[in-house]
Formats: sequence, C-alpha cells, structure tokens
Amino acid sequence: MEIATPHGPALAEVDEPAEPRFLLVLTHGAMGGIDSPDLLAVRDAVLGSGGAVARVVQPFRLRGARAPGSAAKQDEAWVAIVEALRRRHPGLPLVQGGRSNGARVACRTACAAGAAAVIALAFPLHPPGRPERSRADELRSAGCPVLAISGGRDPFGIPDEADVTRLVVLPGEGHDLSKDPARAGAEAARWLAERIPAG
Repeated sequence: MEIATPHGPALAEVDEPAEPRFLLVLTHGAMGGIDSPDLLAVRDAVLGSGGAVARVVQPFRLRGARAPGSAAKQDEAWVAIVEALRRRHPGLPLVQGGRSNGARVACRTACAAGAAAVIALAFPLHPPGRPERSRADELRSAGCPVLAISGGRDPFGIPDEADVTRLVVLPGEGHDLSKDPARAGAEAARWLAERIPAG
C-alpha cells in the first residue's frame, strides 16, 4: 500500500495472519531494502507467532536518494506512516523496528508513535572506527522496551546492555546479520511473545 507523508510517499508491504494480535512495522537501513535477510526472517517468525508485519520503504528510498537526509524529516515521515498503518489495524498493540538506520528511526520515534516495544537490528552504535560518536542516546530515547540484535563482528559497534531491555549478540555475524538470519527472527519472535501475551 502507498502511504502519503509530509516528505513524499512511502510504500508498505503488509503480511498478516487471519487474526493478528499485534502490528510490527519494520524498515530498512540507509542502503539496503525491505528484502534484507534479517528483515525477512523477522517477518516470517513474527507471522508465525500471530503478528501482522508491515515492511516499509521510506520516502527517501522511493525518491531515489542515496542517503536518508534530515533525521527530523525522516522521523516526521515515519510517524505519518505508522499512523496510517495503525488506522488499518485499529486496536492492535504496536511494535516498530528496523535494521541499522531504520533501527535509529524506530528508537527516536517510539514515543511519538505510541510503540509498545522496539526491535533494533544491527543498531549502528557509532560510525566504523569512531566509538566517540556514540548514538546510545537514541536507544535510551525510545521510552519503551528495546530488543537489540547485533552481530559480534559489527564494525558499527554493539549497544551496551544497560541501554536496552535485552541485547542479543550473534557470534560471527557482521552488520548485515546474513549468516544465520533465522536466529534473529527467532529471537525477535520469542521476545515479542514474552512482551505481548496471547489473547
């Protein structure tokens, strides 16, 4: 479905079971798309546990931009996207997340979007080789439980356990989480099952 935002249209691909019990909205990083292995694995696992999953192509990507641009504009567009998806799924608890830059957006906007939880895949704690430029404040700003799943060899760093509700580090994985994406999916579905009780 196409969704209008203040900064151009977004595109959402929605998969849902017959009677979804929550809505998970996921998005891509600065470079990749919504068909990255970890996003697909999370989608599949969450669908199997009763969640509706919307994978969102953000406006900057549809415009063909090489970079996300202003964080404020990206966040404003994201809140509009989530509002539209929530209207389609009234009454369902909202979880939002993404990989890399998408995880940053999900954390920054969690309060404004009314999210019950955030899934941060490969959260880029700092630019490679620049640990002094930490983005930990974005994790802390979520205002709701955050699951961070990171590769043990991610050059963008690994969040501190103190800054998230749960940290899962996948040994041998890099930033793309592509060696065993099913594990990321299983961890996300298990954590959500604990956070959002059935029935």
